[in-house]
Amino acid sequence: MKKEEKKTRTQILREKAKAKALRFKRELRKSTVTAITAAFGFLIALAWRDVIKEFVNKISESSPLQGQLVSAILITVVSVLGIVFVSEFALKKEEKEIKKEK
Repeated sequence: MKKEEKKTRTQILREKAKAKALRFKRELRKSTVTAITAAFGFLIALAWRDVIKEFVNKISESSPLQGQLVSAILITVVSVLGIVFVSEFALKKEEKEIKKEK
């Protein structure tokens, strides 16, 4: 009877260890993807920075302040839309992974 109890306890411990390792792996993957995505986003922003500045300056040549304001608003809107899109994508992927586990 004791051997069966030990096997059961051992199996339970293994299952718990596997579950925690899987959770750790998932979180590590999420963090890595977030960091890499942020790095690529930063590169893209640097690449487009001067182009956007020139475009906004051409649109609003009457006042430099107006150009900066339009630029800030445009960048904010595009960034917020990007964040919403990425967040929705990540949420859907996480929901799929949870369904697979069940």
